[in-house]
Amino acid sequence: MLKYIAQVLEGDYLRFKARVISRGDAEGEAIVSKNSFSFLGDVDAETGIVTSGDIKGESISGKIFIFPSGRGSTVGTYVLMRMRKAGTAPKAIINMESEAIVAIGAIIAEIPLLDMPEVDVLRAVKSGDIVRVHAGKEGWIEIR
Repeated sequence: MLKYIAQVLEGDYLRFKARVISRGDAEGEAIVSKNSFSFLGDVDAETGIVTSGDIKGESISGKIFIFPSGRGSTVGTYVLMRMRKAGTAPKAIINMESEAIVAIGAIIAEIPLLDMPEVDVLRAVKSGDIVRVHAGKEGWIEIR
């Protein structure tokens, strides 16, 4: 069971561990969806605007995109890579549990991806929060 309480560290932020899928560091504004997500069909790759679900009309471009898990076609992997080349991809992705399509897309597009956080990020983070992601040898997420 996921813990909801995170450890308070120095300053006014929370930091907790997560599993590293794709390495890298990023910091930015969070956008949180409670729905599973498909990069094929749920986002316009040219603009980064979400086309369906609970964050329809919002942009994931340049943000820390948090959602439970991926779903859909393997083509979603290539959509994420296309978004990276177009400059419309998220800065980082955090999943409760990543699946192969999102994982491979993030790796190929060199987008940091963490999953299995030790807290329920869908409850702990709100859209608009500033989040810092570190996906190196160890992974952690900070909520500012």
